[in-house]
Amino acid sequence: MDGMSTTASRGTYHHGDLANALSSAALDLARRGGPEAVVLREAARQVGVSATAAYRHFAGHEDLIETVQQLCQTELVGRMAAELAAGVPEADPQREALRRLRALGRGYVQFAQSEPGLFRTAFSHRDGPLDEQWAALLAAPGFQELTATLDAMADTGVLDPAHRVGAELVAWTGVHGLSMLILDGPLGALPAAELEGVINRVLDAITTGILGREVMSPGRGDGPRGAARTRAGGPTRRASPGGRRK
Repeated sequence: MDGMSTTASRGTYHHGDLANALSSAALDLARRGGPEAVVLREAARQVGVSATAAYRHFAGHEDLIETVQQLCQTELVGRMAAELAAGVPEADPQREALRRLRALGRGYVQFAQSEPGLFRTAFSHRDGPLDEQWAALLAAPGFQELTATLDAMADTGVLDPAHRVGAELVAWTGVHGLSMLILDGPLGALPAAELEGVINRVLDAITTGILGREVMSPGRGDGPRGAARTRAGGPTRRASPGGRRK
């Protein structure tokens, strides 16, 4: 890991610092290899301490992966905030709320594309009661940001209160499913401009589904010919070797 020698002398990290060093090393493991790469003994080796010392700060894998997931969620919300800050704020509160929703969704997808290891780790399965898993999701900073944005949409009147309940799940499942199809499905093979059009259409559909009506979201930002392709019926279909359209 950059800036951290794997041959550091044992005992270098004082009590209270070692936990942070191990967390940083584990985050780097997740970045490079996803949740399967997050192993406490390997994090200890990266830092240069014994596994025994590491276990004084983390009870085991579940304890470590929970910490790493929180760090991944923080990085995710940072990417969402960066996408929001990159746009131009709208003077109209309703349009600004719509712009915010779209920016959060785009930031979510961009994080998955640029940091697949962290993205997979952030949402990797953990053992434990279902209610605890739901509580962790609801407390995640990205989910909190989405909730605040949807509340703002309702407060400004752009979102009917009747459509507010459960809107988080509509938005989240939409962008998460899109992200997974880009990472592990056929969408990842699309040319960049065509994929941009697909992303825009999905974000449009999420907004329409939440509002219950179609709107032109601020900050749409189609890629070259992307919107035209998707409005025409999705990604451009290619001919099979036999000459038939797929």
